[in-house]
Amino acid sequence: MMDKPPKFDEKEYLEFDLGVERTPGDSVRILRELCEWSQKELEAKTGIPQTTISAIENNRQNLGVERTKVFAKVFRVHPAVILFPNWKSDAA
Repeated sequence: MMDKPPKFDEKEYLEFDLGVERTPGDSVRILRELCEWSQKELEAKTGIPQTTISAIENNRQNLGVERTKVFAKVFRVHPAVILFPNWKSDAA
């Protein structure tokens, strides 16, 4: 049985904003780097060719809905994390 994650206390966190607009391609690159995977390793996990991953990360090719779903599953995030990297909510 897994332990419950610690309770989130927003007082312990600071909002971090680079002041730079990020793209879905930036999201893919950032998530890939956080996982410490190469583009070739991500290709093996997703079936998406390395050249396509490179083009997406460099904003030369649109991500698309189906690829977003594949990346989201591999990175274990909601697709919105990838598609809307600049979204902010005051609700949290």
